[in-house]
Amino acid sequence: MSNKIKIGISIGDVNGIGLEVILKTLSENRILDYCTPIVYGHTKVASYHRKALGMNDLVFNVINNADAANPKKANLINCWEEDVKIDLGVSNEIGGKYALLSLEKATDDLINGNIDALVTAPINKHNIQSDTFNFPGHTEYLQQRSGSDDVLMFLISEDIRVGVVTGHIPITEVSASITKDKIVKKLVMMNESLKKDFWIEKPKIAVLGLNPHAGDNGLLGKEEADIITPAIQEAFDKGVICFGPYPADGFFGNGGYKQFDAVLAMYHDQGLIPFKTIAFSTGVNYSAGLKIVRTSPDHGTGYDIAGKNVADPTSFIEAVFAATHIVKNRREQEELLKNQLRSGGKIIETAADMKDDAN
Repeated sequence: MSNKIKIGISIGDVNGIGLEVILKTLSENRILDYCTPIVYGHTKVASYHRKALGMNDLVFNVINNADAANPKKANLINCWEEDVKIDLGVSNEIGGKYALLSLEKATDDLINGNIDALVTAPINKHNIQSDTFNFPGHTEYLQQRSGSDDVLMFLISEDIRVGVVTGHIPITEVSASITKDKIVKKLVMMNESLKKDFWIEKPKIAVLGLNPHAGDNGLLGKEEADIITPAIQEAFDKGVICFGPYPADGFFGNGGYKQFDAVLAMYHDQGLIPFKTIAFSTGVNYSAGLKIVRTSPDHGTGYDIAGKNVADPTSFIEAVFAATHIVKNRREQEELLKNQLRSGGKIIETAADMKDDAN
């Protein structure tokens, strides 16, 4: 049996660019050097997209369950039996229905340990809504399915990492949703993820303010003084190396983010606009803080370019590599901890410490 990491892939909206970037990713031979990909969808839907893209050389190994995956091939599990009418570039109920069927089956296997990680292609947050999916997005769905109390939306790339305190909520609800306890919790989660998932020994985290100019000493808002600064101090007292609050515009404008391992933003667009500006083609969305590993590309369904063979697969490729590396890092950490306990040696505080000792 192969020990190669199994990466499940949900296909997202069948009318969008999800399958295009999946097919382009799997046509990269180097992917199979790192992991065993398993696509959750249907052969006929995949064939439709292959023909539309002229990618007839890519042939899937069709399997009934993840245990049967061939580590030397791109594998596919059929998640439904009926034919599907595809309307490229159109948002409709069909796109949402089959995106959900793919996601549910892949998540089942992820929760049950049949695959090691999940990479999700983009969904439409409107047409996927149903009796079984009543969530703002993938992140919240996977939090509920995995039984996790909290999750950190963590955007990662080689150049920058950004997490958010509040995720998919209206801007009018942001201020009331920010509390000291929530900020502390997100900082602790980010700190633990940087150590466990990215092997950074002593992460240094920047925290952004909420208001323009980080409140300008209370002139433009009180949240910094009343909530954010006390949260930073409490997290620091818990061992999180964090600083702020910084005014978001100047912080990104003068390259201040380069001095930190990660940045915690207060709300979605405050963090994602600069992130996507800096790392749009290579950025990855990672759901940190969960026992399971899930990543996704940092883009949407791309209806406007669906079927035109112009979608850039770079972000999806990076999402697959990120999921693989995170699983590998977690495995190595667990093995080193077991070795430490068996040897009766000192307990090493961080994964990075353990890696240094191993070298």
